[in-house]
Amino acid sequence: MLKNRRIKYFVGFVVSILIEMLIALYVHDKIIRPYIGDVLVIICIYLLLKTIFDTKIKHLALYIFIFAVSVELMQYFKIMQYLSKGNDTLKIALGTTFDIKDIVCYFVGYVVIVLGESVRDSYANNMAKHLK
Repeated sequence: MLKNRRIKYFVGFVVSILIEMLIALYVHDKIIRPYIGDVLVIICIYLLLKTIFDTKIKHLALYIFIFAVSVELMQYFKIMQYLSKGNDTLKIALGTTFDIKDIVCYFVGYVVIVLGESVRDSYANNMAKHLK
């Protein structure tokens, strides 16, 4: 059962990272790229970590949200400019410009994860009751 769940998380990760890449390469608007992309990045990280770690990390989504907010705060205090100096890949991955709207998007991603997992757990529990 656990292996099957990890495969589902992996497939979700692959699909979400492909969507992220398509957004980055082909979408140059004022809504999807800056906002949906930031929501989706939290979900991508979550799905990747759920694929890697087979143990249940109780507050994984919250830890990812805190990490994302920490990166955003490092941007605010210009720490990211020093950490990514000379490393364009790191600049692209972590960004260099603070925006409070990014934190709101990260929170939305966190809420989507929590709600999605809650629905999944509820569905699994209902199925288990019916199979007994």
